[in-house]
Amino acid sequence: MDYETISVSPCTPVIGAEIRGVDLSQPLSDAQWIEVHDAFLRYSVIFFRDQPGAMTPEQQIAFGKRFGPLHIHPAAPHMEGHPEVFVIHAHKDSKIANGEFWHSDVSCDAEPPLGSILQIHVLPPAGGDTLFASMYAAYDDLSPRMKSYLEGLCAVHESEHIYRGRYSDRGVKDAGKVYPSAIHPIIRAHPETGKPSLFVNRTFTTKIEGLPEEESKAILQFLFQHAESPWYQTRFHWGKNDVAMWDNRCTQHMAIWDYWPNERKGNRVTVKGDRPTFRPAK
Repeated sequence: MDYETISVSPCTPVIGAEIRGVDLSQPLSDAQWIEVHDAFLRYSVIFFRDQPGAMTPEQQIAFGKRFGPLHIHPAAPHMEGHPEVFVIHAHKDSKIANGEFWHSDVSCDAEPPLGSILQIHVLPPAGGDTLFASMYAAYDDLSPRMKSYLEGLCAVHESEHIYRGRYSDRGVKDAGKVYPSAIHPIIRAHPETGKPSLFVNRTFTTKIEGLPEEESKAILQFLFQHAESPWYQTRFHWGKNDVAMWDNRCTQHMAIWDYWPNERKGNRVTVKGDRPTFRPAK
């Protein structure tokens, strides 16, 4: 597609593009929406630079809903009055910073999110970048023998070890709560592009079904390290009110917590996805 309503600058040969000419505080025209959606599918993560200010929760929700119904996080606290909005906030008293290890958002859900839209409003003086990695590229670089070995295998994605007590410092009490787990194909087909990608991650994936424990551990450790190769990555340095939208179905990301004791804060909405499958949708 030749873009007419937006400016698109690729970040690397394999993943990411910066988008200019879009004011996300305003509704997108149909023509602009088509081009933004095309860029999202083509580059897997898109960065909206030069935003005039912070979106209101209502504006961010409205933009997210152009991609589909919104997902509610199973563990994190929500913005009062707006359960779709997840407030990303780290400061000197925080126990954790969201996303500080490689992951695909909430892959433990039976239907993991399609993607997420994050705007950062408060930035540290330096640091706070986010890394994104293409799981299309990670899959493509596997040897034919490894692809054949993984074809048809499924992995368990769990969240109890991640979410239990994680947000206690933000008032979340989770005694008796059951956190999600799911089984997904290791190689999934993107439901819109049809392309295969690697779908395991260090945060949520705990074992491969049907394999002995030691073999499962060894294969997963290889896949984690492979997926996190810098060859498949782009690194985003945030400006105030920049917006990132990433495709959860074919990427992983990691937010670098190198700015303590400084503060970083923003709002995220997440779009519902579908159940991963090995074969592309017809």
